[in-house]
Formats: sequence, C-alpha cells, structure tokens
Amino acid sequence: MHIVIITPEGELYNEDVDAIVVSSHSNGDYGVLENHLPIISTIDTGYIKLEQKNLVYYVVVINGVVENHRNLISVIAEDAFIGDSKETAFKNLSEIRKERIEENKKRNVELAKAERELRRQIKLTGAGNV
Repeated sequence: MHIVIITPEGELYNEDVDAIVVSSHSNGDYGVLENHLPIISTIDTGYIKLEQKNLVYYVVVINGVVENHRNLISVIAEDAFIGDSKETAFKNLSEIRKERIEENKKRNVELAKAERELRRQIKLTGAGNV
C-alpha cells in the first residue's frame, strides 16, 4: 500500500506502508490492510498509525479526510505532524500551532500600526477630501 499525506504546507509523507490505523475523536478507530475495500472518512482530531516493516510512526491530524482506493491512501489535512509516538507527535504539533498563533498576533499588531500610520498620513495630506 502507498500513503500520501498532504497539508497546506505541502507533502508531509509519501511512502509505502504495510498497514495503517486511523483514529479519530468522533469516528473511532479502524485499520486498513492491503486490498482493503475503498473507504472515505474524516478525522476531526486524531492520528494515523503507520506501520512499515519493523517501524511505527504516528501522524497527528487536525481536520482531515482519508481515502483508500486500490491500495493508495490519500490524506488531506488542515494540519499534521509526524512523530515516533502519539505523544511526541501531539506535543510537536501543539508547539508548532502555538508558534503560529504568536506569529499571527505579531503580524496583527504590525498591521494595526501600519493602518494607523496610513490613516495619519491620509489625514495630513488631505487625501480623500472632496
């Protein structure tokens, strides 16, 4: 089987796997082995356990869609992070999301400052007065 995991940031994972387990808060857990029936499901908050020979990885998924068709598993997620355990993957995703929130707050402050300066300049020049 082959799995491809894509987020808005780009391709996160693209490998052959022996099996996966999908776990979603609202949809529960299910496994997919080779030649599994076609399936489409969603993941609100959960993870995908990837089994590849003797290796096991976990991909935490926030708001995603999983499709299996002819041994090709496609995952499109709002956000995802891979780790060697569920805990590690969730922790790393949480840290990344916190960083993004802080970056957005900084950008919003800078945008507000720029907007105030633009209004001040417009007022000083009298632009927009008819």
